[in-house]
Amino acid sequence: MRFMLEKQLSELHEMLVEMCAHVEKALRDCKIALVNKDKDLAKDIIKRDNVTDQMEHNIEHLCTQIIMRQQPVASDLRKVTASLKIITDLERIGDQTQDISEIITMMDDKPYNIQLVLISQMFDETAIMLKEAIDSFVLENVDLANGVRQRDDVVDDLFDEIRNRCVTAIMDSTEEAAQIIDLIQIAKYLERIGDHSENIAEWVIYADTGSH
Repeated sequence: MRFMLEKQLSELHEMLVEMCAHVEKALRDCKIALVNKDKDLAKDIIKRDNVTDQMEHNIEHLCTQIIMRQQPVASDLRKVTASLKIITDLERIGDQTQDISEIITMMDDKPYNIQLVLISQMFDETAIMLKEAIDSFVLENVDLANGVRQRDDVVDDLFDEIRNRCVTAIMDSTEEAAQIIDLIQIAKYLERIGDHSENIAEWVIYADTGSH
């Protein structure tokens, strides 16, 4: 019985790592698609969301099998519970990369009228948050997970600054208002991705300590 439980927990771990890597790549590709106005890449990211959804479904099924057949307790049960919560956040991050990509596909082909320095920085900070949240899960590292929670303030501050600058830019000139509003929406999705990364880190802490 214990051997089978450990085997399924190991399989669960591997499936989660694969889903994490898939979602992380989608986020990094979103930045490339935005900066380069690469609509083909954006469309490819949108298509990949079906893979994310299937991964979530497969992991949910395995977690259900573990709970029903192995009846895990204590730390084993916490790992399964945390895994179910983590895949929910990963699926939502996947949805948000899809939303960003859809915005990119609808933007016009004219050069950006404002610099993308801050939004590129926000992409980078969010990607770091997600990577460190994933690493904290893979390594079962509570200290790393706590670091992710602290990074969320940086992402929130960047969103506030981007929003304020975009509002000022619209007031100065309404000609590029549609483009600027698109960038505010993208920044908001990134802020939400940061929140979901923080959630993942908190579930890693729960799996290790039992405290949430």
